[in-house]
Amino acid sequence: MSAHRKNLFIVDAHLDLSMNALEWNRDLRLPVEEINRREAGMTDKPDRGRATVSFDELRKGHIGLVVATQIARYVSPDNPLPGWRSPEQAWAQTQGQLAWYKAMEEDGQMVMIKDREGLEAHLQLWMNGIDDNASSAPKPIGYVLSIEGADSFITLDHLERAYRYGLRAVGPAHYGPGRYANGTDSSGRLNSEGQALLKKMDELGMILDVTHLNDDAFYHALELYQGPVWASHNNCRVFVDHNRQFSDEMIRLLIEREAVIGLALDAWMMTPGWVRGVSTSRGMNCGLALMADNIDHICQLAGNARHAAVGSDLDGAFGTEQCPYDLTTIADIQKVFGILESRGYNAADMEAIAHGNLVGFLRRSI
Repeated sequence: MSAHRKNLFIVDAHLDLSMNALEWNRDLRLPVEEINRREAGMTDKPDRGRATVSFDELRKGHIGLVVATQIARYVSPDNPLPGWRSPEQAWAQTQGQLAWYKAMEEDGQMVMIKDREGLEAHLQLWMNGIDDNASSAPKPIGYVLSIEGADSFITLDHLERAYRYGLRAVGPAHYGPGRYANGTDSSGRLNSEGQALLKKMDELGMILDVTHLNDDAFYHALELYQGPVWASHNNCRVFVDHNRQFSDEMIRLLIEREAVIGLALDAWMMTPGWVRGVSTSRGMNCGLALMADNIDHICQLAGNARHAAVGSDLDGAFGTEQCPYDLTTIADIQKVFGILESRGYNAADMEAIAHGNLVGFLRRSI
């Protein structure tokens, strides 16, 4: 690793910022240390006091553009997963999350990116604009709005309404059975409502996020969808043999579609045999080198570095108890590029993985 390599500008393809703000009650304007201090002694969630994400840490890590989510799962009476008891309640939750993003915009912390013009202006600010000295005003974090699971769309009119307020990417499913598609740990192709959802998304020119689609729904969605496709936070099944990850065949199909795959930092997705609440990152030797392994595997399948990216999912209902041992905050993602450099990746390839692939995808897609 070069001692003189500067931090790269990073785009993170998946962060549940509003979920942290509203369900975990975290003020992301505070330092991570203060967020964790305030949670000392709390036991309602396993990651209390172990947060890794704040606006300050995003800036320290030069992570100036993110794909930020809305998320609210509907659960039927026979579904044991946590969630909302009606689509209307789920919709209301996503609207509260939207209100938080808007409040952060008003406070100067964030700016929504919903078209090419806004993207270019934000990139100019972060990559060619204000310098990073201490006297500079903090730069806002740009965000492309995505939704993780489509259950909260009461009707397709609500999808159109969401597009008008800025939603640009949709993952039709999350975990288990959904109203439009079935996700992780389930089976079955898209139902009629899911097929109609994809048709409407195509008409609107939205991004299809195939993350969390079960294998049946994944293949069905790629058969049907004509628009841009990405996977915001997925790892490789060759390393962890679970349906949450992508097989080499699935990865090759995404490469053919000019997709970008963001690699995630949830330890159970990186380390075979991980047991939640029992395993430890050091005990399982789960470090950022495993993220580099996943990145490299996609690059080897593609024959180039044009399809791998960062999709950390940090603080997505887990914290430092379930992420790489050499990561304390999200700013430490910079370390993975030193690992890639030591493995022979050149500057152009590292820039592509850090931001170029996702920026190019967004230029083509929004």
